[in-house]
Amino acid sequence: MQLILISGMSGSGKSVALNALEDAGYYCIDNLPASLLPATAEFLRDQGYAQVAVSVDVRSGGGLTELPLTIAHFKRAGTDLRLIFLDAKTDTLTRRFSETRRRHPLDDGKRTITECIAREREQLGAIGELGAHIDTSDLPPNALRAWIKDFLGVDRSKLTLVFQSFGFKHGIPLDADLVFDVRSLPNPHYDPALRDFTGRDRVVIDYLEREPEVGRMYEDIRSFVADWLPSFQRDNRSYLTVALGCTGGRHRSVYLVERLARHFGAAAQLMVRHRELA
Repeated sequence: MQLILISGMSGSGKSVALNALEDAGYYCIDNLPASLLPATAEFLRDQGYAQVAVSVDVRSGGGLTELPLTIAHFKRAGTDLRLIFLDAKTDTLTRRFSETRRRHPLDDGKRTITECIAREREQLGAIGELGAHIDTSDLPPNALRAWIKDFLGVDRSKLTLVFQSFGFKHGIPLDADLVFDVRSLPNPHYDPALRDFTGRDRVVIDYLEREPEVGRMYEDIRSFVADWLPSFQRDNRSYLTVALGCTGGRHRSVYLVERLARHFGAAAQLMVRHRELA
């Protein structure tokens, strides 16, 4: 049986992720107490369910502290278990709760929404490091569904190298392990003929490849990732997210991510994400 765990911050899109998995054929359970996970998984396996997705989060209360040990137990037993941890910036979560007018699970009538979110981050801190970390702050639901489906196709026994482009004006992705700032490079945005294109379009590619600084930046980033990738692989990581940011996240960072992905495609299991193009 393949078991997908969905966890993360309240308001970060766990329902969207669970619906995407249900559409992909998974038997889904929302808000299962963490302490019931082993017995539930065993029951469903005995009933012949091959693909199961379970949402486990702060609503589990005190039993949540057991989740890292439970995950380790499943992995020792050879279960194909994968964890997707969804996150978002505090101001984004605050806005979402305000728009939906829903109560935060930790709202006891005394804490503000910001205090509830801070408390939740503290309680989920140990879980967020155990699987794929996805920042949904600026991600439309359709893009999140697509990223979830991409996640299902990776080999969990290998490190997945994620190259992600973003725009600094929208904030640094919370899920980034390494961040490179490429805003110092010549910007196609200031050329009216190129502004409406992206770093995947030939006219922008040609513009950037004529600039020596772009080639130097690419080589420096490529060399750094290549030198340190074996170290991350030896650390038994499941994912390494390398984020490249320019001002708007549509030209320079997109071009460099695409070029790096082509280079590392033969050396590592890859995922490519363009946050601002989503």
